[in-house]
Amino acid sequence: MSIRAYNREAWDRAVSEGDRWTVPVSPEVVAAARRGEWSIILTPNIPVPKSWFPPLDGAEVLCLASGGGQQVPLLSAAGARVTVLDNSPRQLGQDRMVAEREGLSITTVEGDMRDLGVFADGAFDLIVHPCSNCFVEEVRPVWRECFRVLKKGGALLSGFSQPILFLLDPELEEKGILQVKYKAPYSDVTSLSEEERKRYTEKGQPLCFGHTLDDQIGGQIDAGFVIAGFYEDRHVEGDKLSAYLPTFIATRAIKA
Repeated sequence: MSIRAYNREAWDRAVSEGDRWTVPVSPEVVAAARRGEWSIILTPNIPVPKSWFPPLDGAEVLCLASGGGQQVPLLSAAGARVTVLDNSPRQLGQDRMVAEREGLSITTVEGDMRDLGVFADGAFDLIVHPCSNCFVEEVRPVWRECFRVLKKGGALLSGFSQPILFLLDPELEEKGILQVKYKAPYSDVTSLSEEERKRYTEKGQPLCFGHTLDDQIGGQIDAGFVIAGFYEDRHVEGDKLSAYLPTFIATRAIKA
């Protein structure tokens, strides 16, 4: 199975189904961004601190695996020159739709977040990478490529999930019982039996990978970044594990 091809189709399908992460922002939200009133999220709930952003007017920004008509148009309306790379053509289509509706100029690129070879070294001032690296098998190549395409002093703002999010028995979790079943690092491909995997594939849901913090945070540091910002967030309402601990992390990493 090609994970990239499978997840491309899954996210294209999610657009048709109106998944939360595929719903474009409204004209009113874009108008507010043009007035300087905007915020974006890297994790399910908490807005990214404004202090994490450089001046956006004229800044070269890469929204990495960030299609869906949400972050891209707001950053563009705020004055940035925005490029978005995403694996899903229909997610990129959501960004183009908003750009055409609002008269925004953006660049869309279909591709793999682990291979940014279409971009030159030092091409961007800022990379915005919301929770999405759970959809690729290896995350360290993502950090290395981000470091390469950032300018010196540039920032990588990323969100990702805690490893524990993937390790519980999902059937027991639905009953309110939080019991560890799987080992980290987690993979829908190798951690599950074929029968267990059908829980997701029969619904056409994306396949996921739970990376360790050594690969998430340690991987950024090993790529050359300095971690200059950090916060935790909880999952969406109804997630039972979030009643006990934050399950998402956001970091601001600088190419010093």
